[in-house]
Amino acid sequence: MVITWNVTIPELTGEEARKAYLYLPESYDREPDKRYPVLYMFDGHNVFFDSDATYGKSWGMKEYMDFTGTQLLIAAVECNHSPDNGRLREYSPFPFDDPKLGHFPGLGRKTMEWMIGSFKKDIDSRFRTLADRENTFIAGSSMGGLMSLYAVLEFNRVFSRAAALSPSIWVAPEKLERLVRRADLRPDTVVYMDYGSREINGRAGMLRSLGRMASLLMEGRVLVSSRIVPGGEHCEASWERQIPFFMNTLLYRQ
Repeated sequence: MVITWNVTIPELTGEEARKAYLYLPESYDREPDKRYPVLYMFDGHNVFFDSDATYGKSWGMKEYMDFTGTQLLIAAVECNHSPDNGRLREYSPFPFDDPKLGHFPGLGRKTMEWMIGSFKKDIDSRFRTLADRENTFIAGSSMGGLMSLYAVLEFNRVFSRAAALSPSIWVAPEKLERLVRRADLRPDTVVYMDYGSREINGRAGMLRSLGRMASLLMEGRVLVSSRIVPGGEHCEASWERQIPFFMNTLLYRQ
């Protein structure tokens, strides 16, 4: 079951309403004493329903969760759809300049502070969650993948595991590398990363960046699962096919 409601992010867009989504497994009502881990995801409008998805195709997370019976809550909020690149502003942890799109101030920290201080707090108070770090994960794709990496590095006290699909690590790569080197990471931190073979075709720099990021994370004692997806592309249909891979990584117990 997926329930929805409206939220606001005053720090970013004032009183503008955005849709929040929460997946509850079938057992949630049947087992009233049970508590659940939570996966937070970016671009909530693309997570569950094709009718809400930007390009008419979602990840289909509800269907996967129902079919597998995975005992996990999934919480997500739609992105900023402002035509002046609101999504890029909010999903960039660092300021950066693009030759075509201009300057971006990097509001990723404010986004994460709201997610942790308001959204997660609300989820934990209203629903039966396992609110501790060990049971709190984060995932996203593209700029949401970059934000997932940023979240598990900068807010490692909150998130223990992250899945970054097709992450936009081209945004301020030097700053991201510095963050990896200085981050105070616990040794049980887990990161899944991937790129599709078709999206990196002819882009050797992307492949080198993925390898370098994986190496830096491993040097920091992060448990890393990194892969190139055969035939993978930069789209929701391709990311949907990776759900079993990143979910197995997020939920793997040592």
